[in-house]
Amino acid sequence: MDRRARPTPAWAPTLVLGSILSVQFGGALAVTLIPLAGVMGSVLLRLTLAAVILAVAVRPSWRGHRARDWWVVLWFGLSLAAMNSAFYGAVARLPMGVAVTLEFLGPLTLAAATSRSVRDLLAVALALAGVLLISGALWTPWTQLDLVGIGLALLAGAGWAMYILASGHTARHFEGIDGVAWAMLIAAVLVTPWGLVDAGGRLLGGQVLGRGLGVALLSSVVPYSLENIALRWIAPNVFGVLMSLEPAVAAMAGLVVLGQRLVGTEWAGIALVIAASIVIRVAIPGRRALRSP
Repeated sequence: MDRRARPTPAWAPTLVLGSILSVQFGGALAVTLIPLAGVMGSVLLRLTLAAVILAVAVRPSWRGHRARDWWVVLWFGLSLAAMNSAFYGAVARLPMGVAVTLEFLGPLTLAAATSRSVRDLLAVALALAGVLLISGALWTPWTQLDLVGIGLALLAGAGWAMYILASGHTARHFEGIDGVAWAMLIAAVLVTPWGLVDAGGRLLGGQVLGRGLGVALLSSVVPYSLENIALRWIAPNVFGVLMSLEPAVAAMAGLVVLGQRLVGTEWAGIALVIAASIVIRVAIPGRRALRSP
Protein backbone atom coordinates (compact mmCIF):
# COMPACT_ATOMS: atom_id res chain seq x y z
CA MET A 1 0.00 0.00 0.00
CA ASP A 2 1.34 3.46 -0.92
CA ARG A 3 2.35 5.33 2.23
CA ARG A 4 0.76 8.49 0.78
CA ALA A 5 -2.60 6.72 0.65
CA ARG A 6 -2.59 5.70 4.31
CA PRO A 7 -2.83 7.91 7.38
CA THR A 8 0.40 8.86 9.11
CA PRO A 9 0.54 7.50 12.68
CA ALA A 10 0.82 10.20 15.34
CA TRP A 11 4.07 8.66 16.60
CA ALA A 12 5.90 8.82 13.24
CA PRO A 13 6.78 12.55 13.35
CA THR A 14 7.87 12.02 16.96
CA LEU A 15 10.51 9.57 15.72
CA VAL A 16 11.89 12.22 13.35
CA LEU A 17 12.00 14.80 16.12
CA GLY A 18 13.74 12.24 18.33
CA SER A 19 16.26 11.69 15.54
CA ILE A 20 16.92 15.43 15.26
CA LEU A 21 17.41 15.74 19.02
CA SER A 22 19.74 12.74 19.01
CA VAL A 23 21.92 14.13 16.22
CA GLN A 24 22.24 17.62 17.64
CA PHE A 25 22.92 16.53 21.21
CA GLY A 26 25.42 14.07 19.75
CA GLY A 27 27.06 17.05 18.06
CA ALA A 28 27.13 18.94 21.35
CA LEU A 29 28.75 15.92 23.02
CA ALA A 30 31.32 15.90 20.21
CA VAL A 31 32.25 19.49 21.10
CA THR A 32 33.19 18.26 24.60
CA LEU A 33 35.21 15.43 23.03
CA ILE A 34 37.29 17.67 20.76
CA PRO A 35 39.42 19.19 23.58
CA LEU A 36 40.29 15.64 24.69
CA ALA A 37 40.94 13.96 21.34
CA GLY A 38 41.36 16.83 18.88
CA VAL A 39 39.21 17.49 15.82
CA MET A 40 40.45 14.60 13.69
CA GLY A 41 40.73 12.26 16.66
CA SER A 42 37.06 12.92 17.41
CA VAL A 43 36.13 12.32 13.76
CA LEU A 44 38.09 9.06 13.81
CA LEU A 45 36.29 7.86 16.95
CA ARG A 46 32.85 8.71 15.60
CA LEU A 47 33.37 7.07 12.20
CA THR A 48 35.25 4.02 13.48
CA LEU A 49 32.85 3.17 16.30
CA ALA A 50 29.82 3.78 14.05
CA ALA A 51 31.43 1.58 11.35
CA VAL A 52 31.98 -1.23 13.86
CA ILE A 53 28.40 -1.02 15.15
CA LEU A 54 26.99 -1.02 11.61
CA ALA A 55 29.25 -3.88 10.53
CA VAL A 56 28.05 -6.03 13.43
CA ALA A 57 24.39 -5.09 13.02
CA VAL A 58 24.19 -5.17 9.21
CA ARG A 59 26.94 -7.62 8.22
CA PRO A 60 27.26 -6.12 4.72
CA SER A 61 28.07 -8.52 1.90
CA TRP A 62 30.97 -7.86 -0.46
CA ARG A 63 29.93 -10.55 -2.95
CA GLY A 64 28.21 -9.90 -6.26
CA HIS A 65 29.41 -6.32 -6.79
CA ARG A 66 31.17 -4.92 -9.83
CA ALA A 67 34.08 -2.47 -9.84
CA ARG A 68 31.66 0.39 -10.57
CA ASP A 69 29.74 -0.39 -7.38
CA TRP A 70 32.89 -0.01 -5.30
CA TRP A 71 33.80 3.28 -7.01
CA VAL A 72 30.36 4.59 -6.04
CA VAL A 73 30.72 3.54 -2.40
CA LEU A 74 34.25 4.99 -2.36
CA TRP A 75 32.76 8.34 -3.42
CA PHE A 76 30.22 7.95 -0.62
CA GLY A 77 32.98 7.26 1.90
CA LEU A 78 34.99 10.27 0.72
CA SER A 79 31.98 12.53 1.19
CA LEU A 80 31.47 11.21 4.72
CA ALA A 81 35.11 11.75 5.65
CA ALA A 82 35.21 15.28 4.21
CA MET A 83 31.86 16.34 5.64
CA ASN A 84 32.52 15.13 9.18
CA SER A 85 36.08 16.49 9.27
CA ALA A 86 34.98 19.94 8.12
CA PHE A 87 31.97 20.03 10.46
CA TYR A 88 33.95 19.05 13.56
CA GLY A 89 36.51 21.69 12.65
CA ALA A 90 33.67 24.21 12.43
CA VAL A 91 32.04 23.37 15.79
CA ALA A 92 35.46 23.67 17.43
CA ARG A 93 35.43 27.35 16.38
CA LEU A 94 31.75 28.36 16.14
CA PRO A 95 28.62 27.96 18.29
CA MET A 96 26.65 24.80 17.42
CA GLY A 97 23.60 26.65 16.09
CA VAL A 98 25.73 28.83 13.83
CA ALA A 99 27.78 25.93 12.45
CA VAL A 100 24.74 23.75 11.71
CA THR A 101 22.88 26.63 10.05
CA LEU A 102 25.83 27.41 7.78
CA GLU A 103 26.21 23.69 6.98
CA PHE A 104 22.49 23.54 6.15
CA LEU A 105 23.14 25.75 3.11
CA GLY A 106 24.64 22.73 1.31
CA PRO A 107 21.52 20.55 0.99
CA LEU A 108 19.34 23.67 0.77
CA THR A 109 21.22 24.95 -2.28
CA LEU A 110 21.25 21.47 -3.83
CA ALA A 111 17.47 21.20 -3.46
CA ALA A 112 16.96 24.61 -5.06
CA ALA A 113 19.44 23.90 -7.88
CA THR A 114 17.71 20.67 -8.84
CA SER A 115 14.24 22.26 -8.83
CA ARG A 116 15.03 25.30 -11.04
CA SER A 117 12.07 27.20 -9.62
CA VAL A 118 12.03 30.98 -9.15
CA ARG A 119 10.32 30.41 -5.82
CA ASP A 120 13.18 28.19 -4.66
CA LEU A 121 15.83 30.65 -5.85
CA LEU A 122 14.12 33.32 -3.77
CA ALA A 123 14.18 30.92 -0.83
CA VAL A 124 17.94 30.51 -1.23
CA ALA A 125 18.30 34.30 -1.27
CA LEU A 126 16.33 34.34 1.99
CA ALA A 127 18.70 31.74 3.42
CA LEU A 128 21.74 33.76 2.35
CA ALA A 129 20.30 36.79 4.15
CA GLY A 130 19.98 34.59 7.22
CA VAL A 131 23.62 33.53 6.90
CA LEU A 132 24.72 37.18 6.73
CA LEU A 133 22.85 37.85 9.97
CA ILE A 134 24.34 34.78 11.64
CA SER A 135 27.93 35.52 10.59
CA GLY A 136 27.76 39.19 11.55
CA ALA A 137 29.62 40.00 8.33
CA LEU A 138 27.58 43.18 7.76
CA TRP A 139 28.77 44.95 10.92
CA THR A 140 31.81 43.02 12.18
CA PRO A 141 35.30 43.84 10.85
CA TRP A 142 36.73 40.99 8.79
CA THR A 143 39.70 40.77 11.13
CA GLN A 144 37.32 39.83 13.96
CA LEU A 145 35.34 37.20 12.03
CA ASP A 146 36.31 33.55 12.40
CA LEU A 147 36.66 33.09 8.66
CA VAL A 148 38.24 29.66 9.09
CA GLY A 149 35.26 28.43 11.13
CA ILE A 150 32.78 29.89 8.64
CA GLY A 151 34.69 28.37 5.73
CA LEU A 152 34.79 24.95 7.39
CA ALA A 153 31.02 25.06 8.05
CA LEU A 154 30.34 25.95 4.41
CA LEU A 155 32.74 23.18 3.31
CA ALA A 156 30.81 20.77 5.52
CA GLY A 157 27.63 21.91 3.75
CA ALA A 158 29.21 21.16 0.37
CA GLY A 159 30.19 17.75 1.72
CA TRP A 160 26.59 17.19 2.86
CA ALA A 161 25.34 18.00 -0.65
CA MET A 162 27.91 15.57 -2.10
CA TYR A 163 26.77 12.98 0.45
CA ILE A 164 23.16 13.31 -0.72
CA LEU A 165 24.16 12.65 -4.33
CA ALA A 166 26.48 9.79 -3.37
CA SER A 167 23.84 8.24 -1.12
CA GLY A 168 21.32 8.11 -3.95
CA HIS A 169 23.80 6.35 -6.26
CA THR A 170 24.89 3.94 -3.52
CA ALA A 171 21.29 2.94 -2.81
CA ARG A 172 20.98 1.81 -6.43
CA HIS A 173 24.11 -0.34 -6.24
CA PHE A 174 23.79 -1.96 -2.78
CA GLU A 175 20.90 -3.65 -1.00
CA GLY A 176 19.48 -2.27 2.23
CA ILE A 177 22.04 -0.24 4.13
CA ASP A 178 25.03 -2.33 3.05
CA GLY A 179 26.35 0.65 1.12
CA VAL A 180 26.16 2.89 4.19
CA ALA A 181 28.06 0.32 6.26
CA TRP A 182 30.82 0.01 3.62
CA ALA A 183 31.02 3.80 3.16
CA MET A 184 31.33 4.33 6.92
CA LEU A 185 34.19 1.82 7.02
CA ILE A 186 35.93 3.53 4.08
CA ALA A 187 35.53 6.95 5.71
CA ALA A 188 37.02 5.60 8.96
CA VAL A 189 40.04 4.23 7.07
CA LEU A 190 40.54 7.54 5.23
CA VAL A 191 40.64 9.63 8.43
CA THR A 192 42.70 7.14 10.45
CA PRO A 193 46.17 8.63 9.67
CA TRP A 194 45.00 12.16 10.49
CA GLY A 195 43.18 11.03 13.62
CA LEU A 196 46.21 9.12 14.92
CA VAL A 197 48.49 12.11 14.32
CA ASP A 198 46.02 14.46 15.99
CA ALA A 199 45.14 12.34 19.03
CA GLY A 200 47.77 9.60 19.35
CA GLY A 201 47.54 7.71 22.63
CA ARG A 202 44.71 9.93 23.87
CA LEU A 203 42.29 7.78 21.86
CA LEU A 204 42.76 4.93 24.36
CA GLY A 205 41.59 6.89 27.41
CA GLY A 206 38.43 5.61 29.05
CA GLN A 207 36.73 9.02 29.08
CA VAL A 208 37.62 9.61 25.43
CA LEU A 209 36.34 6.21 24.33
CA GLY A 210 33.15 6.64 26.37
CA ARG A 211 32.36 10.01 24.83
CA GLY A 212 33.32 8.72 21.38
CA LEU A 213 30.87 5.84 21.76
CA GLY A 214 28.19 8.27 22.86
CA VAL A 215 28.81 10.45 19.80
CA ALA A 216 28.70 7.44 17.46
CA LEU A 217 25.40 6.25 18.95
CA LEU A 218 23.70 9.66 19.18
CA SER A 219 24.95 11.02 15.85
CA SER A 220 24.72 7.89 13.69
CA VAL A 221 23.15 4.70 15.01
CA VAL A 222 20.10 6.02 16.90
CA PRO A 223 18.98 8.69 14.37
CA TYR A 224 19.44 6.36 11.40
CA SER A 225 17.30 3.68 13.07
CA LEU A 226 14.55 6.15 13.99
CA GLU A 227 14.43 7.69 10.52
CA ASN A 228 14.44 4.31 8.84
CA ILE A 229 11.21 3.46 10.68
CA ALA A 230 9.64 6.91 10.27
CA LEU A 231 10.23 7.08 6.52
CA ARG A 232 8.01 4.04 6.02
CA TRP A 233 5.07 6.20 7.09
CA ILE A 234 5.99 9.84 6.41
CA ALA A 235 5.96 11.47 2.97
CA PRO A 236 9.40 12.83 1.89
CA ASN A 237 8.31 16.49 1.85
CA VAL A 238 6.90 16.24 5.40
CA PHE A 239 10.14 14.61 6.49
CA GLY A 240 12.08 17.47 4.89
CA VAL A 241 10.03 20.12 6.68
CA LEU A 242 10.64 18.41 10.03
CA MET A 243 14.37 18.21 9.26
CA SER A 244 14.36 21.97 8.69
CA LEU A 245 14.15 22.38 12.46
CA GLU A 246 17.74 21.16 12.85
CA PRO A 247 19.44 24.59 13.10
CA ALA A 248 17.11 25.65 15.93
CA VAL A 249 17.56 22.33 17.76
CA ALA A 250 21.33 22.67 17.33
CA ALA A 251 21.20 26.10 18.95
CA MET A 252 19.15 24.64 21.82
CA ALA A 253 21.63 21.77 22.26
CA GLY A 254 24.48 24.26 22.30
CA LEU A 255 22.71 26.25 25.02
CA VAL A 256 21.77 23.26 27.21
CA VAL A 257 24.97 21.23 26.92
CA LEU A 258 27.62 23.87 26.22
CA GLY A 259 26.13 27.08 27.60
CA GLN A 260 26.42 28.77 24.18
CA ARG A 261 24.05 31.75 24.00
CA LEU A 262 23.10 33.32 20.68
CA VAL A 263 22.20 36.99 20.21
CA GLY A 264 19.00 38.24 18.56
CA THR A 265 20.48 38.64 15.08
CA GLU A 266 21.78 35.06 15.12
CA TRP A 267 18.34 33.73 16.08
CA ALA A 268 16.81 35.86 13.31
CA GLY A 269 19.27 34.37 10.82
CA ILE A 270 18.42 30.85 11.94
CA ALA A 271 14.70 31.62 11.51
CA LEU A 272 15.32 32.84 7.93
CA VAL A 273 17.24 29.69 7.01
CA ILE A 274 14.53 27.46 8.50
CA ALA A 275 11.83 29.39 6.61
CA ALA A 276 13.75 29.05 3.34
CA SER A 277 14.22 25.32 3.90
CA ILE A 278 10.51 24.80 4.59
CA VAL A 279 9.60 26.69 1.39
CA ILE A 280 11.88 24.48 -0.69
CA ARG A 281 10.82 21.20 0.94
CA VAL A 282 7.12 21.95 0.49
CA ALA A 283 7.75 22.86 -3.14
CA ILE A 284 9.56 19.57 -3.87
CA PRO A 285 7.20 16.84 -2.61
CA GLY A 286 9.11 13.95 -4.18
CA ARG A 287 12.57 14.70 -2.80
CA ARG A 288 13.81 12.95 0.30
CA ALA A 289 15.83 15.03 2.75
CA LEU A 290 18.89 13.05 3.68
CA ARG A 291 21.07 13.61 6.71
CA SER A 292 24.69 12.78 7.26
CA PRO A 293 25.21 9.45 9.02
